Amino acid sequence: MARVGRKIAVGGVRLRLADTKQLLLCRPRDRKVHGPDQAMGGQVRGLPSRGDHFDDLRCQEGERQQAADVPIADPFDRREFGDTADLPRDERLETAMSSPDFLQQDWIGISRNRGQPLDDQPHLHPAALDPERVYDVAIVGAGPAGLAAAVYAASEGLSALVIDCRAFGGQAGASSRIENYLGFPTGITGVALMARAYNQAQKFGAEMAIPDEVCRLEEQRVTDRGCLALTLINEERVHARAVIIASGARYRRLDVHNLASFEGSSVHYWASPLEAQLCAGQQVALVGAGNSAGQAAVYLADRVAKVWMIVRGAGLGATMSRYLVERIAATPNIEILHRTSVTALDGADGVLEAIRCRSHGSGVETTVAIRHLFLFIGADPNTDWLAGSGIALDDKGFIRTGGNLESPLETSLPGIFAIGDVRSGSVKRVAAAVGEGAQVVAALHSFLAKAGDKGKPATIGEP
Repeated sequence: MARVGRKIAVGGVRLRLADTKQLLLCRPRDRKVHGPDQAMGGQVRGLPSRGDHFDDLRCQEGERQQAADVPIADPFDRREFGDTADLPRDERLETAMSSPDFLQQDWIGISRNRGQPLDDQPHLHPAALDPERVYDVAIVGAGPAGLAAAVYAASEGLSALVIDCRAFGGQAGASSRIENYLGFPTGITGVALMARAYNQAQKFGAEMAIPDEVCRLEEQRVTDRGCLALTLINEERVHARAVIIASGARYRRLDVHNLASFEGSSVHYWASPLEAQLCAGQQVALVGAGNSAGQAAVYLADRVAKVWMIVRGAGLGATMSRYLVERIAATPNIEILHRTSVTALDGADGVLEAIRCRSHGSGVETTVAIRHLFLFIGADPNTDWLAGSGIALDDKGFIRTGGNLESPLETSLPGIFAIGDVRSGSVKRVAAAVGEGAQVVAALHSFLAKAGDKGKPATIGEP
């Protein structure tokens, strides 16, 4: 495998070679593309557009580059994963990731240095952010809301930078299959949907910094005007006239003392083809009663011997969409343990051997031999990094918006907006997050127009 922890530049995106469950680092292949001097409406830095492919070539602002033949990555290379040409592209990705060959590949990245494999570039260093540049908007979070905001902002001529501490897609990207998203009657995997959004944002010129984690938000004066400054954990700084917070939520962890010793090997927070391959033919346990839990249970049931679904409540109807409840009821190898909680994990050396469950009604504790446990028990808002910023939060830590009737997605500080799951009162659905990402750009235009060259964003740290 590629060296874990190494940070590279891939297609204008800064990536760390880690967690291949969410980051797709693709092999080079022989297909070639000419470019990238193809400006769109004079607003966007040129790059070759190839529909749903992952674009590997990127021009920085002001750069001119001669047309060249550049190998580009294609996760659907039929030489690698067989002939999937007759499948829809989103299904090709799922087929590729489900292939045993996928798990055995020695994945490498493609840098922006004319498509050469990293192994041929020992001099390659992490791509640095320009500390002097002031973006129109910095977007914190690359989930559905953040990517939608990037698509609409960049397509309308705004300079946008998207920052995410892990990978594009957020929790939606980890969904095994989304079946109630408008326009996909047969469903689509979360990673395929989010990969399309990621490509689309880059096509319009949005820049990406992944993985980079923001640890502080403050106001700073650059040249003759004020702007907002985001400080990253590596002490780099990003300056922008406005900020959109789409940092989403963190997976909630089970309250078991030795949980950490099994995370990454036997305890999983998403159900992708990789996890399905690991536990094929085995019995697995899944904790949760929301839509994500239901989607994962149905997906895993086709690949494992049995799914034990552990639910704290008396049923699924109050927390899960009806189509999923009916699908689970019709799946013979899904068994639901109602009003039950996991109390302990048994195993050694990071290998789970059994889980202990207690019935809320009888108090009886049962031990079930399980080697893989999936947790879908909700999430907490990712707002710790906003401490001291002065942005108003609700009692659960979600960001309050709506104080300004003309700009319902603006926070308590002008020029700072919140969208998606991190926003208090938001509808926790992919389509709702995408809608807010589109809606916030209209508010962003209004703010920037009123601010003008002399405009000054919020003073951070003041209530």
